[in-house]
Order: sequence, then C-alpha cells, then structure tokens
Amino acid sequence: MNDRQLAEEMLLTIKGVCDLYLHGLIESSSPGVVAAFKDALCDTITSQKDIYEKMSQKGWYTTEKEEGQKIQKVKDSYSS
Repeated sequence: MNDRQLAEEMLLTIKGVCDLYLHGLIESSSPGVVAAFKDALCDTITSQKDIYEKMSQKGWYTTEKEEGQKIQKVKDSYSS
C-alpha cells in the first residue's frame, strides 16, 4: 500500500467514525455522554481536515471550482 492509498483509507475511516460519533451524540440523553461524543466528534473532524489538507497539498484530493451561476441555480431550486 502506498502513501496515497493509506491516506485514502484513513480519510474513509475517519469519515465513518464521524458518522458513528454524530449518531451517538444525537441519540444520547445523558449530558456526560453527549459531551464525550461531542468532544470526540470535534477531534475527529479536526483530524479529517488535517488529512484532507495533506492530501490536497499533494494533489491526491482535488476539487473543481464551480461557476457562480450553477451554484445560484441550485440554491434557487431549493428555495422555491
């Protein structure tokens, strides 16, 4: 497994963990458990951002800039 594949696997794993923590957070009724899930989710989101930024710097995770007109069209479709 090369570095790019490892980073992709880490990013996918982190995204799955975020999903689990989010569901734990919204389903919990105990303030202590809610706080624990919230802290864990925030930490995990920070890790996800760090991995994404490193991948982006290396050109392993690219995004395209979208035209403002297309963005406005999507916004308009949801506002009506």
